[in-house]
Amino acid sequence: MSAPILVTGGGQRIGLAFARHCLARNQPIIVSYRTRRPAVDALENAGACCLHADFATDTGITTFIDQVREETDTLRAIIHNASDWMPERPETDPAEVMTAMLQIHTMTPYRINLACRDLLEQSDHGADIVHMTDYVVEKGSAKHIAYAASKAALENLTLSFARLLAPSIKVNSIAPSLVMFNDGDSEAYREKTLKKSLLGIAPGEGAAVEALQFLLDNPYVTGRRIGLDGGRHLV
Repeated sequence: MSAPILVTGGGQRIGLAFARHCLARNQPIIVSYRTRRPAVDALENAGACCLHADFATDTGITTFIDQVREETDTLRAIIHNASDWMPERPETDPAEVMTAMLQIHTMTPYRINLACRDLLEQSDHGADIVHMTDYVVEKGSAKHIAYAASKAALENLTLSFARLLAPSIKVNSIAPSLVMFNDGDSEAYREKTLKKSLLGIAPGEGAAVEALQFLLDNPYVTGRRIGLDGGRHLV
């Protein structure tokens, strides 16, 4: 059996779509989730190893790493998809917002990459780390300053880990923007937002799944970012 792929934040949206994609290809997976949803039950019933994880604390990260190491002695890849989206608000302590964003988007991948390096190096067919960042890394965000900064830090980790782990482990990032809408988004909001990219579509999570699979399949890409944004940077 091939080595499993670890997907953090695999209980919804892109992480869930990629987990389903892996299972359809008979690729073993280990999925982390923060909230137990019916989709997590379905993944587990389909053969995924699903682990609850609280990345908001250092203890939570340590506990998760220990659980992963109990499940496997090798990994094919790590997909860092776990995320949160905290805005700055007048009633919220800015220090708490920044700490929370750095904790999940920077500290968690940093520690997992270092702690699981040996598991990746045991893979017989090469290994990968993919960081899911964000389009806002290019332009910043007036409403989500800490979020944007933490994703920028994650993108920089891509460069550093690519240098550290070559040639046995490739490290890349994907920076999506408007891959999919939320169920509650209004038609007016959707129409306005679609105009922010050249292609004018929300392609769905399948576009991110294809980008992830491309990085896993291609042996000659490391330390790079795929901008999954429909040409938004040119508008």
